[in-house]
Amino acid sequence: MSAGAPHDAGGRGPQSAGSTAGLRASLAGLTTRGRSFLAAGIAAGLCAYVLGQSELLRVGMLLAVLPLLCVLALHRTRHRVSGTRRLTPMRVPAGSEARVQLRLDNTSRMPTGLLMLQDRVPYVLGPRPRFVLDRVEPGGRREVSYRVRSDLRGRYPLGPLQLRLTDPFGLVELTRSFSAYDTLTVIPRTEALPQVRFAGESSGYGDGSRRSLALAGEDDVIPRGYRRGDDLRRVHWRSTARYGELMVRREEQPQRSRATVLLDTRRLAYEGAGPDSAFEWAVSAAASALVHLLEQGFSVRLLTDTGDCVPREGGGFTSGGQESAEAAGLLMDTLAVVGHSDGAGLSRACDAVRSNGAGSGLGGAGGDGLLIAFFGDLDDVQTGLAAKMCRRGGGAVAFVLDSADWSGRPPGLASVMSQGLPPLEERLAGLRDAGWTALAAPPGVAFGELWRQAGNAPIGTAGGSGSAGGWG
Repeated sequence: MSAGAPHDAGGRGPQSAGSTAGLRASLAGLTTRGRSFLAAGIAAGLCAYVLGQSELLRVGMLLAVLPLLCVLALHRTRHRVSGTRRLTPMRVPAGSEARVQLRLDNTSRMPTGLLMLQDRVPYVLGPRPRFVLDRVEPGGRREVSYRVRSDLRGRYPLGPLQLRLTDPFGLVELTRSFSAYDTLTVIPRTEALPQVRFAGESSGYGDGSRRSLALAGEDDVIPRGYRRGDDLRRVHWRSTARYGELMVRREEQPQRSRATVLLDTRRLAYEGAGPDSAFEWAVSAAASALVHLLEQGFSVRLLTDTGDCVPREGGGFTSGGQESAEAAGLLMDTLAVVGHSDGAGLSRACDAVRSNGAGSGLGGAGGDGLLIAFFGDLDDVQTGLAAKMCRRGGGAVAFVLDSADWSGRPPGLASVMSQGLPPLEERLAGLRDAGWTALAAPPGVAFGELWRQAGNAPIGTAGGSGSAGGWG
């Protein structure tokens, strides 16, 4: 008996399951009826031997042999039943459904008995699906499907598939597990964001980001080797004579603007859990910002308070272009499993932002880089570290979540629980003085509205109505 899926999106190749199970394990699958038949046959045989009744011996042999024949039949049949699973899609946003299709093929020359199909799924995806299938003719096929859904992001294994076979008499019941499984990735919810231009930001493909590899003058051209299909009018004869092989001028190549999305994951910076918690809002908002920036032509990276950066290759930024879909998938897969960190500060994230900005002039808050940050509770020390990340003249936007607002505590109790933290207005003011465009992110406000207001705000300031957009 094998398990797998067709070689297409969301599938796995055939896998073997239960092929090494011995006959002894099959004998253990005798049902109560089968054991009763076997015991009755043995008892009848003993009585026939004692009483000398040959007719009773025949009955006893029939009762004893029938369960054994069923065991042998199912023992052989289980090696000739294959199962496949197809999961579409393999990556879904939280709250959306994915469809799982199961297919069972009888590759033997004998029909099967009654089959019960069961797939293992985590409890957060719903109840465990079970299907009862009638006999499958030789070479026959049966297909069933079910849907899974989760409001919690994460990676959830589906499988292995379990198959229970029974004979037509109900004497034997064998349960076998397939070895193949699939993984459903539930990514954060995202929302479409309006197109805005932040203060200090250069566009993804604007003139400010287009740079030529060739400098001024014929002698400063950086050539490369000739490739089949290159225009001969681009041959650089001086370099050809110097290197002894045909060289051509490089074409002007665009340099994408870079953007860093910083996600504060400190456990002590958030309160509560579940889909409506402050941390889940921050994760979803970061996912929305990343997808939006990729669509706008930015090379982006995801940075956390621990200093971890995604992607790690290519200088820490996505390459963009045709790889934008792959980059978005990598970033969403990371956000699907991101959790709280045990760190107490933002020093590592500050070092990562400042070192990158100093090394390349991009990707931090300096140069033509853009920095989008999602902060939880900030004390005076962490506010100072966040202020150091921002560089004058660069685009830097911070969305600050306050646990007192998200917990829904009464004002008096909130002030007691928030001892040691400055008021939210002071935290926002400290960030704005450093050059951030800082906004409060209260519960119940759509991130798209905050994004729009951040684009309309001048650098280092904030305006608007607190009730409408959550300005501090």
